[in-house]
Amino acid sequence: MLLAAASVALAGSGVASVATAAEPHRLALQISDEDPAKMRAVLDVAANVSRHYSGEGAEVEIVIVAFNGGLDMLLADRSPVKERVLGFAKSMPNVSFIACGNTLETLASKEGRQPPLLDGVTVVKTGVATLLELSEKNWTIVRP
Repeated sequence: MLLAAASVALAGSGVASVATAAEPHRLALQISDEDPAKMRAVLDVAANVSRHYSGEGAEVEIVIVAFNGGLDMLLADRSPVKERVLGFAKSMPNVSFIACGNTLETLASKEGRQPPLLDGVTVVKTGVATLLELSEKNWTIVRP
């Protein structure tokens, strides 16, 4: 209630609200489960948040960080959401995908080959460390 009153007071005073700040909103989504339903949920959240802020005329940067079983989401030879991930590059360029290098190394060791990634995926050394660093830079971290 107090927040609503403060918002009304700020709106009436001509002071810019947080939503109209020059800085873009920043969201990092974690996927660490190999469950296709959770992968779809992460993509749904990314799409919904992107559309929400676009509809308000605001910028939003979204990164999806995949590690452990969630890395399957970004693997060209087994992603259950491959077409959707590839579609994001065309329809939502503000959404990017990051793969954990440690998980890739573990898979390569188990399978005897480097698993192929989908086009446009960036590899970092450690997915969880990347989430921590993004959090320290004021990104919001969500695990749907």
